[in-house]
Amino acid sequence: MGDGAGPRSDGKSKSFFAQNPSALIFIAFLAAFTLIVTLLSEAYGVGFLSTSFVKTLGKTLCLCLVALAMDLIWGYAGILSLGHMAFFALGGYMIGMWLMYARTEEIVVQALAQGGLPATPEEVSQGIATQIFGVVGSSDLPAIWAFAHSLPLQLLLALAVPGVLALVFGWLAFRSRVTGVYLSILTQAMTLALALYLFQNDSGLRGNNGLSGLQNLPGLGDASQDLVSVWFLWASALALGLGYLALAWVVSGKFGSVIRAIRDDEARVRFLGYAVETYKLFVFTLTAVIAALAGVLYYPQAGIINPAELAPIASIYLAVWVAIGGRGRLYGAVIGAAFVSLLSSLFTSGRLPDIPLGPVALNWVDWWLVILGLAFVAVTLLAPKGIGGLFDRFQHIRPPDRKGAALGPNDGALQEQEARE
Repeated sequence: MGDGAGPRSDGKSKSFFAQNPSALIFIAFLAAFTLIVTLLSEAYGVGFLSTSFVKTLGKTLCLCLVALAMDLIWGYAGILSLGHMAFFALGGYMIGMWLMYARTEEIVVQALAQGGLPATPEEVSQGIATQIFGVVGSSDLPAIWAFAHSLPLQLLLALAVPGVLALVFGWLAFRSRVTGVYLSILTQAMTLALALYLFQNDSGLRGNNGLSGLQNLPGLGDASQDLVSVWFLWASALALGLGYLALAWVVSGKFGSVIRAIRDDEARVRFLGYAVETYKLFVFTLTAVIAALAGVLYYPQAGIINPAELAPIASIYLAVWVAIGGRGRLYGAVIGAAFVSLLSSLFTSGRLPDIPLGPVALNWVDWWLVILGLAFVAVTLLAPKGIGGLFDRFQHIRPPDRKGAALGPNDGALQEQEARE
């Protein structure tokens, strides 16, 4: 399950799946998982799994997709971005605008039809604006909602807006050669600034109230939530599968070798004549678009989005998922995201009984983040390769013998001893 292999010594190049056996295994496992959940769902199966749990699984698949993006930017390119959940949330906001507009339009049209006279387009538009923005004391539709009536345009914006933001931010940062912890701080500052802006009522996105009712699909009012939950599970599984294959293809070729080289020794790669900033900018923008796509699928299942989703802590959680799963391994990022997401749902559900410890009691809801933090520290110190590193042991994959030399010039570069753990 390594990063990939080069051409064979006999002159024949290996097939994609021969170079990336983990990709075939992953797709098979994902297909089996989706089929099993479908057969156990209330919509198409025996009803063993509740609709709410199917939604949780669908949202988990979306989080796995954004974890893949984080692994490419951090695990392969060596750029610790603490702002990718902002792109994730922006994708959710863009699709949420269409969902809320179209659903509100149905309600307004039905209400006006009871008056006996057909409603004019101006009355419908005014009714929609009042319904959506009355909660923030406005009755006008902001300019940024100009395309909210069109699903194709909003889908395009859902990918274009985060992509353009990442392109501009990355161009400014990389051309200035901001690297390391300074770049991480800048990405976190970008996320915080965006979140603070969206908290304002005049942002055009309902401020702290956010967008709600996103689980109600326009034109499908008769479809029950158990059906909708399975449909989104299928869509999330398809996006994750295609995303995994695409990124596995990217990192297994020359491009993947270059970005790994940039991670290990950026100065040497630049000396060899490669346009380092261009590579980094492409990876940053590509992963932002992938994160936005994950957000497009996630928030209709969550049903609501507000500026709290852009809080910098969300992007830190994303980095923790990838670290626990094993960065630099696509399957490790998926494992980490799924593992932490499902455990979080379990421990914060309130269903687990408290554990009495003498004068105090262990409340899982209150202590979950402490447990997550301790797990992150333990993985960092004891198993730098994360959960995914266990697969390397099963396959007897050994790191290169570098005689203890660093894999890169930075103080934090992995040493041979750490790579063996």
